[in-house]
Amino acid sequence: MSTASRSDSTRGDGKTTGERASVIRVGSAPDSWGVWFPSDPDQVGATQFLDEVAAAGYQWIELGPYGFLPTDPNELRDALQARGLSLSAGTVFEHLHRPGSWQAVWDQVADVAALTAAVGGRHVVVIPEMWRDPSTGAALEDRELSRDAWRRKTGEIDRLGKAMFEEYGVRLQYHPHADSHIGTQDEVFRFLSDTDPEYVNLCLDTGHIAYCGGDNLAIIEAHPDRIGYLHLKQVDPAVIAKVEAEDLPFGEAVKLGAMIEPPHGIPEMPPLLARIEELDVDIFAIVEQDLYPCAPGVPFPIAQRTRSYLGGCGIPSVRFH
Repeated sequence: MSTASRSDSTRGDGKTTGERASVIRVGSAPDSWGVWFPSDPDQVGATQFLDEVAAAGYQWIELGPYGFLPTDPNELRDALQARGLSLSAGTVFEHLHRPGSWQAVWDQVADVAALTAAVGGRHVVVIPEMWRDPSTGAALEDRELSRDAWRRKTGEIDRLGKAMFEEYGVRLQYHPHADSHIGTQDEVFRFLSDTDPEYVNLCLDTGHIAYCGGDNLAIIEAHPDRIGYLHLKQVDPAVIAKVEAEDLPFGEAVKLGAMIEPPHGIPEMPPLLARIEELDVDIFAIVEQDLYPCAPGVPFPIAQRTRSYLGGCGIPSVRFH
């Protein structure tokens, strides 16, 4: 991937990076407020999230599930501006390994990409759907993709990234996920090898990589030019050991506290952020701690502590604006 296109894919403002221009723009997301669905009785509302994420000291946020925040661009823009917030990215799930799935996925992506672009976001985080139900653990399809299904997925992801950029000017950042077909380190390496770096880069979710037994630093070392976006997250090794021993689904793992606020889990944040700083890129690093379901009073103090911790890691490139 050329320097120009890499810079354009990672920067929040579309400008190219210059020498020693590394900026790690830290924000937060609805996920850190326990939000997994557009509407759910076990979640906080959009107003509480927006008020609290701003009060916790973050400027950058993601959309979360489409429909949680206002879907009218003017309404969303007003809600963000009133709190000094800006949008880094939208988020959508995909199942492009399935035959005939393009239109259904594109319809969802188009809504998210259009809204993201309309309020100044430059990225859409694309996540593979899970192969088993996150709550019940019921298998929805095979754990591993056939060769044909893998080829279909990677080919259609290339197509999706190109279409998103050409239609809406947003970059596809692919997010490996627990209990999906792209979660382990080997699967990530294979995915990056089989996709086009011009239109597809990696949202490195540090927690999901660790959850699946991977090494975040090894991925950065192997593919520094494909790191287009970050989700900062830690996991509790003791809970992960239980998850592996009992083959628990992701939703149950989250309820057990698999995702934990830093610095109480893995991977260690200071060396990871220091290595990202060395890449000399302007990149978003969005805090995501899966908390669904949680009581309304739980997320805000965690968000405050996490911001304080990340700001104190001694990494000069870490910014909150």
